[in-house]
Amino acid sequence: MAEQIDCNLLVAKALTLAGVTHMFGVVGIPVTSLANRSVASGVRFIAFHNEQSAGYAASAFGYLTHRPAVLLTVSGPGAVHGLAGLSNAAANAWPLVMISGSCNQFDAGRGDFQELDQIAAVKPFVKFSVKVKDIREIPSSVFSVVDLAGSGRPGGCYLDIPADVLHQSLPESEANRLLDEAERNRTIEPIKNVANDEIAKAISVIRKAERPLIVFGKGAGLARAEDEIKLLVERTGIPFLPTPMGKGLLPDAHELAATAARSLAIGKCDVAVVIGARLNWLLHFGEPPKWSKDVKFVIIDIDEEEIALRKPYVGLVGDAKRVVKVLNKEIKDDPFCLGRSHQWVEAITNKVRENVSRMEAQLAKDVVPFNFLTPMRIIRDAIIGLGSPAPILVSEGANTMDVGRSVLVQTEPRTRLDAGTWGTMGVGLGYCIAAAVASPDRLVVAVEGDSGFGFSAMEVETLVRYQLPVVVIVFNNGGVYGGDRRNPEDITGPYKDDPAPTSFVPGAAYHLLIEAFGGKGYLVGTPYELKSALTESFSARKPAVINVTIDPFAGAESGRMQHKN
Repeated sequence: MAEQIDCNLLVAKALTLAGVTHMFGVVGIPVTSLANRSVASGVRFIAFHNEQSAGYAASAFGYLTHRPAVLLTVSGPGAVHGLAGLSNAAANAWPLVMISGSCNQFDAGRGDFQELDQIAAVKPFVKFSVKVKDIREIPSSVFSVVDLAGSGRPGGCYLDIPADVLHQSLPESEANRLLDEAERNRTIEPIKNVANDEIAKAISVIRKAERPLIVFGKGAGLARAEDEIKLLVERTGIPFLPTPMGKGLLPDAHELAATAARSLAIGKCDVAVVIGARLNWLLHFGEPPKWSKDVKFVIIDIDEEEIALRKPYVGLVGDAKRVVKVLNKEIKDDPFCLGRSHQWVEAITNKVRENVSRMEAQLAKDVVPFNFLTPMRIIRDAIIGLGSPAPILVSEGANTMDVGRSVLVQTEPRTRLDAGTWGTMGVGLGYCIAAAVASPDRLVVAVEGDSGFGFSAMEVETLVRYQLPVVVIVFNNGGVYGGDRRNPEDITGPYKDDPAPTSFVPGAAYHLLIEAFGGKGYLVGTPYELKSALTESFSARKPAVINVTIDPFAGAESGRMQHKN
């Protein structure tokens, strides 16, 4: 009798052939065997408490490694929880594959266990989705979702496997034939070459600019374009501005960095070269009054639709690394450079020096009870003291993330993960786990508000279970934005004695949560205590939570987004 292979093993074999190395998720009916088979086939499975955090981890892993990971969920509610990861991948243009079990096909429409039309549920968030109806469709379907997730503009893809298909088997010889066919028939979306006339037009407008600016984002990070961007910046002498997750592609302390002069840079530039960043809310849509009404945009993006939407002066469709490499070659043949004494460069440099000096004067003060600046300075100095390889920084929260973006320093590519394009809260612990797994040589440091931490706090057990080198620093100010900030006239009505909608338990002992699982917790409220905790936890490279007591009246409601609330 021919040797048989079941569907779970066939999926695992197809995933490994397609290049998948990591899977994040929550097991249960009907996918537990799929997880076990994947592990036996060489895929690392990281088990979470909640599919949302697992999905955030899988999406961040795709960004950090430039290849999709798998988010594995059960059917129905598990798939719905997994939508958080899919939507996050879509918003940030990161590769991700979600695989979910689903109800038996012959029971669909009759109220089966955890029944849901999951193909319809994922539709708004995916590039491609497929539901396999028979085990023989597995190899080609697996290759399709993996390849499409990472090609073109990256994003999420979805594979739905009904429970009855997961229980099917077929002869090993037939399985191997199907796997070979699927591998041979792989179709990776080709990357277009930019037309020479478009390159020439871009270089011409950059060359003629009086106040040029280079802007780059996490799309350039995903494309591994840091070396080409560095060459472009230093060959032309043009100041640069990274988006929050673009920080580190070039060091924040680079002499042409315009981050500390952001308003001047975007308000006065006449030509902006935008590389792997979208002109969305993070960049004020590229419109007045933040930008000059006469600015000319040269946009480099993998997605033709994105360029069509923004209607730039020049649009260069293609992979950021390849396009910037072509620009550099053309500029080398006919070089130009602004020089340090150029009026525009001097204006940016002087403004950076002025703003940094003003910020450092504020940071120099030791304020106790802590505001946001004092502990952030201490954390910054501790991270810088570690040298290279630099830790991966995970940041979320309102005031915590806003202040951290200005104070904490990035020196190496892809070492900052934050709430991203969608402003997603709750990503912190998932991102930490992804970073630790993707870059095991680096320490991971999370700087989180207590509200942001609370979304996924139970995953500290996951940190301990896998003994990941992650230090989570919680800025504890007693609630969302800082506890009860209502005016006296707002405290009325039959439930006026209830805690404020923004309040948490004062003095919450978050550090004890990780100790319940065998990790290390610290409670700090002074500069000495924080420095000691950072020194010990950074040296240990073990799971830790540092609970930093912050003045509840420090910071502002909604951080820097008050106008939206």
